[in-house]
Amino acid sequence: MTILLGCIADDFTGATDLANNLVRAGMRVVQAIGVPAGPLAAEADAVVVALKSRTIAPAEAVAQSLQALRWLQAQGARQIYFKYCSTFDSTPAGNIGPVTQALMAAIGTPFTIATPAFPDNQRTVFKGYLFVGDVLLSESGMRRHPLTPMTDANLVRVLQAQTQQRVGLIDHRSVAAGEAAIRARISELQAEGVGIAIVDAVSNDDLLRLGPALSNLPLVTAGSGVALGLPANFGLAPSPRSATLPPARGLQAIVSGSCSTATNAQVAEFMACGGCALALDPLRIAAGDDVAGEALAWARPLLADGPVLVYSTARPEAVQAIQARVGVEEAGAMVERTIASIACGLVEQGVRQLVVAGGETSGACVQALAISSLLIGPQIDPGVPWCHAVSPLAPDGLHVTLKSGNFGTPDFFRRALRMLAQ
Repeated sequence: MTILLGCIADDFTGATDLANNLVRAGMRVVQAIGVPAGPLAAEADAVVVALKSRTIAPAEAVAQSLQALRWLQAQGARQIYFKYCSTFDSTPAGNIGPVTQALMAAIGTPFTIATPAFPDNQRTVFKGYLFVGDVLLSESGMRRHPLTPMTDANLVRVLQAQTQQRVGLIDHRSVAAGEAAIRARISELQAEGVGIAIVDAVSNDDLLRLGPALSNLPLVTAGSGVALGLPANFGLAPSPRSATLPPARGLQAIVSGSCSTATNAQVAEFMACGGCALALDPLRIAAGDDVAGEALAWARPLLADGPVLVYSTARPEAVQAIQARVGVEEAGAMVERTIASIACGLVEQGVRQLVVAGGETSGACVQALAISSLLIGPQIDPGVPWCHAVSPLAPDGLHVTLKSGNFGTPDFFRRALRMLAQ
């Protein structure tokens, strides 16, 4: 298999977010869970290698990303795309800057761009500042993120703290003027010694204007929004065939480990509409109680009557209290392990339509289910598609959606499952 676009994503939901936009723009896409051991059997225009590298040590994130790069190059990828979150989740130590710098060195390119803009999900960049909806990133809920609190919305400043490359800006005036102006600005920046340029984008039109100007760059780094403008560079156009999945069947369930404002609202909406839901107590998990076994026993008699939700979603202050008791890393890891165990148990009970909310939770569930790749299907909400996979626990196939905590409308859970039924 020779692929056109080779993508490296720093978490699992981010990978499906990117794959979703590539499918929307006409590419056939397979998402690999981790770096494959050999060539993939499926035919695809693009492969997205999903890593779990967003919040690990920078050196390990670099090592994993370079391993993914080598595999993609071996498959003949014409262009490499490093995908990170639309809220630019990182710290002054990394990992966006170190990974970008390492990929540039390995590929041998002196220049690339960086923009997390994704207007469909209200992530826009203007004069180098990242907005979430109508507020600056630093005034959004991301300022309280437990692992990567984002307290500065100036992306030039944020990225410059993470890399030895000089960081510059391609502002909205150049982007609005189109491909030739963007290329001219890139040449100016390179002449000034800039290695990475933050790019403004406040609409999909901006992203579509940007796409052609990136056709000659060996490396693109961005959120998922830029993906909308790249398939046309390879002569591809939107087509319903790129999103085709096998028919859905089996029982339905939702597992959620996200603490985001959006997921809190989705959990509340599901319960307000009469959905069966069970909250997990992280402190009981920390005490060693069989929380997973209890959740599966609760779900077993209910599944035949409709979808069930098992969640550990909590408000930020509750999360902080748990972290103070067991530590930040262990607080997240123990919940992820428990939810992943529950997801496996639900699939063993016949669930074949599974919604997973939360980036880290999605990674844990996919790994526990031993899913090696995902075929990307139709979009539910911006950045969130349905996918199809095979697991040892579901050799007959499983529909799964991996939702970033920040994504989706309040009625996302119910709409997602209704969409498969239709």
